[in-house]
Amino acid sequence: MKIEILKCTVCNDYTLEKICKSCKKPAITPKPAKYSPIDKYGKYRRLAKKNDMDN
Repeated sequence: MKIEILKCTVCNDYTLEKICKSCKKPAITPKPAKYSPIDKYGKYRRLAKKNDMDN
């Protein structure tokens, strides 16, 4: 059994449960995505960033 610390998406509290005890909203892992030199989605991320800067 693997236990990891999760972070609530709403109140930013840390918990071990998948649902936050204080606000009853989902919790996600706060870790960044794994780095890979073969970036499958880099093209889309750069395009989204460019579009965001244009607005």
